[in-house]
Amino acid sequence: MVDNLSPIQRSQCMRAVKGENTSTEMRVRKLVHSMGFRYTLHVPSLPGKPDIVLPAHRKIIFVHGCFWHKHNCRRGRRLPATRQPYWIQKRQRNAARDREHIKALRRDGWKVLAIWECWAGDLDSLRCRLREFLKD
Repeated sequence: MVDNLSPIQRSQCMRAVKGENTSTEMRVRKLVHSMGFRYTLHVPSLPGKPDIVLPAHRKIIFVHGCFWHKHNCRRGRRLPATRQPYWIQKRQRNAARDREHIKALRRDGWKVLAIWECWAGDLDSLRCRLREFLKD
């Protein structure tokens, strides 16, 4: 695959990538809410600024994009055609930071679940994962 965008166009494209309120995150939030759970969003005082926090249950849900957080799926293994060393290093840092955040949260007594973007396509399976995680 050849990247036909200029550096300025590529920069604009990357700047447009959302970090919060993505379609996958919204899908997960809707499912959690439909199960009767209430939550807070993007709590900056917690490690990793978790996407969904259920304080009453001491549970946290991260919603990760497969590319950005280096999931072992087709989308997560894909690399851009240009600047591969940069992207390899950036994604490795993201994955390492994710592990550190999860470790810190678990040390503080939180139960943590990471939901991957590729899982959101199968709503029944996603609902089962969430139900299993959220049950007391």
